[in-house]
Amino acid sequence: MSLSTSSLTRAQAARIRNLFRNKRARQADGAFVVEGAKFVRDLLLTHPTQLQMPVVTAEYERREHKHDREIRASVDVPSYRCPDHTFAAISDLEAPQGVLAVVRQPNWSEKELFNRPTIFGLYGEQLQDPANVGAIIRTAAALNVSALWLTPESADVYNPKVVRATSGALLSLPIFVASDATAITRKGCAIFSAEVGSRETVQMETIQTVPQRVVLAVGNESRGLSAQTTREASCRFTIPLERQVESLNVAATAAIALYYLGRLPKES
Repeated sequence: MSLSTSSLTRAQAARIRNLFRNKRARQADGAFVVEGAKFVRDLLLTHPTQLQMPVVTAEYERREHKHDREIRASVDVPSYRCPDHTFAAISDLEAPQGVLAVVRQPNWSEKELFNRPTIFGLYGEQLQDPANVGAIIRTAAALNVSALWLTPESADVYNPKVVRATSGALLSLPIFVASDATAITRKGCAIFSAEVGSRETVQMETIQTVPQRVVLAVGNESRGLSAQTTREASCRFTIPLERQVESLNVAATAAIALYYLGRLPKES
C-alpha cells in the first residue's frame, strides 16, 4: 500500500502552531494536535476517522518502524513532510519526535446521554491544572465513566498539556461543558460530592449503593467545591486519610472515588 506525502505549506504550519498555542483557534477550527510516535500510532489504530493530517520530518521517516509506516499508509489521508527546523518551530515539545497529527474534535450528544436509564458520570468544577484534567480524563475513560462535565473555567481539554496527560484517552470519553451542577441535577442525576472531611460528610466506605443516575463531583485544586454544588449534592462524602494528610490531589480523589462508586450496586 503506497503512502502519499506532500510538503507542508507555510499556511499549514501556521495553523498547527496556532492550534498548539491558542484555545480560540482550537475552538474556531474544531481541531487539536497530538504529538509523538505513540500518540499518533494509537490515534491511527483507534480513531482513524478523526485524523485530518499527519505531519512528519524526513528524519522521522528514515527511522520510522515499518509497522508504523504501514499504519499511516492504511489511512486514506495524505501525510505531510516538513524540515526539522520547521517542525521544531511548531512543536510543543522541547525534544520533538518528528511526528504529529491534526485531529478533528469529537462531537458528542449530551441529549442522547441524558436519555440513558443509567449514568455514571463525573463533574469537575474549576479544575485549572492541565495535568490534573488530563489524568482525570484518562482515569474516567479507563473506569467506564459515562461522561465528564467541566465548568467553563476549567483547563481546555484540547490544551497540549491536557492531551499528553490523557495518554490517548481523550477521544474515548464524552466531555461536555456545564455552567454548574444544577445543569446536571435538573436532568435527573444525583450528585455525590467528594470533599474534605467535615460534620456534613460521611466516610466513603459507608456508602453501600448508588442511584441509577449518579455523578461524582470534584472541585478546584485549592478551593474544593462551591457551596452551590454541595447544596445540590444528595450525598457528601470524604475519603478517610491517615498520617495527618489533610487532602488528596483532585486527580487521585477522582480515581479512588470513581473506582469505589463504580463497583457498588445500583439502587432499584
